[in-house]
Amino acid sequence: MDACAQCAVRESAICHSLTDDKIAELSRHGHRRSVRRGQTLVWEGDESLLVGNVIEGVLKLSASTWDGRDQTLGIAYPSDFIGRPFGTKSRQSVVALTDAEVCTFTRSDFDAVAQNNPPLEHKLLQRTLMDLDHARQWMFLLGQKSAVERVATFLLDMADRLGAPADEDGVIAFDLPFGRQEMAEVLGLTIETVSRQITKLRTSGLIDAPSRRTVVILDRDGLEEAAGY
Repeated sequence: MDACAQCAVRESAICHSLTDDKIAELSRHGHRRSVRRGQTLVWEGDESLLVGNVIEGVLKLSASTWDGRDQTLGIAYPSDFIGRPFGTKSRQSVVALTDAEVCTFTRSDFDAVAQNNPPLEHKLLQRTLMDLDHARQWMFLLGQKSAVERVATFLLDMADRLGAPADEDGVIAFDLPFGRQEMAEVLGLTIETVSRQITKLRTSGLIDAPSRRTVVILDRDGLEEAAGY
């Protein structure tokens, strides 16, 4: 229970809906797990044995084609729920894009608690619908948006998901949790194309990139226009 009370994402994770006694029950089954960058936490097609909340770091959800090509389907940020509850097979692989911390549960333990706790089931349904909306947006991004629109959309989404605040002038600064190679993979682009689009956005005065990882959004409205919003 103490670990849950001190959890960095306690107020935004799906377990926030649990009463103290249910939190205590669930915490008895939870294990905090460190995942190294590049490590696979869940394999596509395997039996669904593990679910959990992302505490720190960023992971990707991906699927593979029959000939081994990998397609990123989404990104999991802190407080996101990963894994496949109430199911037998994992539909995606979950791979760490950065070093990460995940609070994990066996699917059977989590399912048992959820089935006896309607608010948790409701919260899980809400999160599932949000993930579905995001997946549809991702399909649109990969299928219809140009390279510069993809990069602009990604930077806006990253700023929002990382909770980067705007200063009094509306400037938003944040550090990307991974490099441009990973960014290119996520967006279905080459690293050269990503670099060209970042340069284009810088030249337009919409962003600055003082280092390989640091991004400064100078004009959010303009960046949203560049993203095709």
